[in-house]
Parts: sequence; C-alpha cells; structure tokens
Amino acid sequence: MIVYTVGELLRQWRKRRGVSQLDLAIAADVSARHVSLVETGRSKPSADMVLRLAEQLQVPLRERNRLLLAAGFAPRYAERPLDDTALSAALDAVRRVLRAHEPYPALVFDRRWNILMTNRAVEPFLGQVAPELLRPPVNLVRLGLDPRGFASMVVNLADVRAVFRARIARQLATAPDPELAALYDELLAHEPEGTAGRRVDADVVIPMVLRVGGRELRLFSTITTFGTPMDITVDEIAIESYYPADAESAAYFEG
Repeated sequence: MIVYTVGELLRQWRKRRGVSQLDLAIAADVSARHVSLVETGRSKPSADMVLRLAEQLQVPLRERNRLLLAAGFAPRYAERPLDDTALSAALDAVRRVLRAHEPYPALVFDRRWNILMTNRAVEPFLGQVAPELLRPPVNLVRLGLDPRGFASMVVNLADVRAVFRARIARQLATAPDPELAALYDELLAHEPEGTAGRRVDADVVIPMVLRVGGRELRLFSTITTFGTPMDITVDEIAIESYYPADAESAAYFEG
C-alpha cells in the first residue's frame, strides 16, 4: 500500500482538476511559493490551510479527511448512518422530497449508486424484478442494466447505458473510487455487440422509455444534492426524481 504525503495528495488533486499552482494560490489567497513548498513537503501546512486548498480544489469530504490524516491532523468530517439522530433534519428533508414528488418515482442513492430510499411510486417497478437483485445493497446501475431487473422494460436501453456510462465516468474523474471503478468495468466498460446508443458527453434530457403493461412511459430525471454538507454521508447522497416526458406518461402515474 502506497502512503502519500499531504503534499503529494494535494498535487494529485490539483492536477486532476487541471489547475496550476498559481491558479490555486490565487483562489486560496496564498502565495504560489507556499503551494509549491507544501506540495514538495518543505512546508507543513496547518489543518486550516489543508482545508482551504481542498475547498478550492473541490475535494470531496471523505478525501479531505484523508488529506488531514496525511498532514498529521484528526479527521474533521463525520460519517454517520442516514438514520442517525444527528442527521434527523437531513433525513426529514429527504423524506419530504420523496413524498412531495409522488405520484412520480424518486429514489435516493449513495456515491456507489446503492439505493438507500425510494418513494411509493417506485415500489410497483421493484415488484417486477428478480428477488435476488433486491438483496441489499440494491445497486441502481445493476438494477437498470440487468435483464432480470429494469433492462427488460427499457425500450431504449442503449441510451440509458450511455447516460450511466457518461455520468459514472465523470464521477470517477472527479473522485476516483475503486469499488465504483469495478462496477463501471463490470457493467459499462464494454458495450454489448449491436447495442451502441447515443454518445452522451454531458447530462442532457434523454428520456428513458419503459414498456409497462403494453404502454410506453417516457421519463426524464433530475438530480438533487445537499448544498454545503458537513457530513460525509450527506455529501455523498443524491436524490433522483423522475418526471413524465409527455401527457400519456403523466396520465399513467396520475390515474
């Protein structure tokens, strides 16, 4: 196992973001020489300096703790279960969003796309998938692409696969994660022959088309995250809300 110094980790994040030492220094209101000294290990940064540089580099909270540990400081950010008493306000907000979105589907997933919560509109769709796919942790990507899951219902599966691929590739570029990379390699790295979908370079409104009970439902989704979180769990969860893309699809859910 390679052990990196805080300077080496900061340099990795800076290069990952495509930022020069000068640009980082200006953004963090320090000298470029100081950034260079920190990266080379000739200057030991304070905890506040580590966090100031990490903030400008948009380092996830989980990785900010790693930076602090590498610099010899205690982690600053806790990681609690979503149902922990300390996160009651956040959990209540999530539940409100899920309920308010009914009768349309909405769900909550973590950084590895494991589903944490759903609203009632999702339940009928989960009832149509193989029970083994519903054993925790239930992964949204696997559920969406497995023929025993939603894949058999998705008319434009190639498009949906392309959206998953683009989103997770961007996520990995932003914050590498071995388990997420393994999921990508397993399900998305290689396209099944004859299933090439659109090339999706950004999150755009590409509807997912589901065939349910002889009807085609067209849905698009939005992603909601917490602003300025101070807990790792809250930092890493997202709420995906699905909306009908036409009147016929709206009528299915509202009827």
